[in-house]
Amino acid sequence: MAERNTYDNPTAASAHSRPPLSRQLTRRKAIGTMIADSRDSATGGLRRTFGVFQLTMISVGATLGTGILVILGEAVPVAGPAVWIAFILAGATALLSALSYAEMAGMVPVSGSSYSYSYATLGEGAAWVCGWCLVLEYAVSVAAVAVGAADYVNETLRIFGLELPPSLTTGPGADGGVINLSALIVVVLATLLLMRGAWESGVVNTIIVFVKIGILIFFCLVAFTAFRAGNFTPLLPMGAAGVSAAASSVFFSYIGFDAASTAGEEAKNPKRDLPRAIIASMLIVTTMYVLVAIAAIGARQWEWFGLESTTAPLVQIVHEITRSDVAVLLFAVSAVLAILSVVITVLYGQSRILLTMARDGMVPRVFGRVSLRTGTPLVGTLIVGVLVAITAAFIPLGELANATSIGTLFAFCLVNVAVICLKVRRPDLPRSFRVPFGPVLPALGSLACAFLMINLGGVTWAVFGLWMLVGAVIYLTYSRRHSRVGGLTEADYRTSIEA
Repeated sequence: MAERNTYDNPTAASAHSRPPLSRQLTRRKAIGTMIADSRDSATGGLRRTFGVFQLTMISVGATLGTGILVILGEAVPVAGPAVWIAFILAGATALLSALSYAEMAGMVPVSGSSYSYSYATLGEGAAWVCGWCLVLEYAVSVAAVAVGAADYVNETLRIFGLELPPSLTTGPGADGGVINLSALIVVVLATLLLMRGAWESGVVNTIIVFVKIGILIFFCLVAFTAFRAGNFTPLLPMGAAGVSAAASSVFFSYIGFDAASTAGEEAKNPKRDLPRAIIASMLIVTTMYVLVAIAAIGARQWEWFGLESTTAPLVQIVHEITRSDVAVLLFAVSAVLAILSVVITVLYGQSRILLTMARDGMVPRVFGRVSLRTGTPLVGTLIVGVLVAITAAFIPLGELANATSIGTLFAFCLVNVAVICLKVRRPDLPRSFRVPFGPVLPALGSLACAFLMINLGGVTWAVFGLWMLVGAVIYLTYSRRHSRVGGLTEADYRTSIEA
């Protein structure tokens, strides 16, 4: 059934009575309208420069390195030698959602990622919740990743007999910290690069992705020379509950695989290439994570990772095995570049999601302005970069990582539900990729996300609840009143629901 373009003039809302709140929350935006908006130069069309290879590199760049370089040292004391199983559990959960993302990306090839998918299927209320979770996922996760740069910067400086003082390596409230200078610099550099243009950022990201894949392979080769099978005994010192808790924590490592879906308007052939890029990136990232986790545990007993002196564990393992300053310097510098790559691609995704939400009137229009010179949302990128830089400079890693995980899991859950809804409501829509086994795998994906959410701590849930409360206030006081879909007449509203 053909979809009607229900994207009305935003000023029309003043001429018609608004529907009740319940209908405002359930009004949907037609897929055809979303695609038309993405092509409309009046709303700021982006430049299509990415093929499947570049899209895969965006997803890998946004994901690979985060968990291994930043989170591994915190996950091992929780799961013990079975930390590699935690990575597999988290990866399987992410893969189930990745399949749903692949199907939705082929049908809705725009820049809004799961926000757009929810708007087309579940309605404006769910879309806002999803978009608000994505702000938490992208903006906070990139700050959390940047925070981890300090340890690797210090490992690099120690080669030359230098070291940043504690006051410049962490935010206030811990070990005399004042500001995380390394995190601040990394975010500023990534923001400046993104403001130059998407193509330039993509080239830099691709180069860095190859560097970090190479350095992780190098680590595995070094670590396996000191491999001891006895380090895996006992496998479950903390029991199955420890592995489940660690899986919830290391899910942070997979945040970013959906970054390719935010590039829907900059892909040359999005319906074909987005599904391929999402699935390929998940396979690459999961394989590397499991290999590195096994190599790390094989090289050092799991208790070693819980020591206070253990910072930047991978580079410390390389140093203890090789006793080579050159190897340590190479690894530490590459790790900082890997973190920079994640920051670049996740900041990229955040700016594109806000661009799409701005087009719909859900956030201020400034985020939707695209520069004619660079073909990027210049002002929006700058605003996001400044806010993330401040967050990364002053907030510790642990709280950021856990808050990010719960928001991401909730957004992934909504995407799985959206796939099921479209399979039931619009089975006739053309799909360039279909999730195998009908609605079964998306349902399992939703349940897996819910399971990992349950295993997160009470403080994380409290932060998430507060975040959602703030989001509800913003929606009720601003977004629903400025919603461009909200400018529909009652007749148009009914038509949009039927479309």
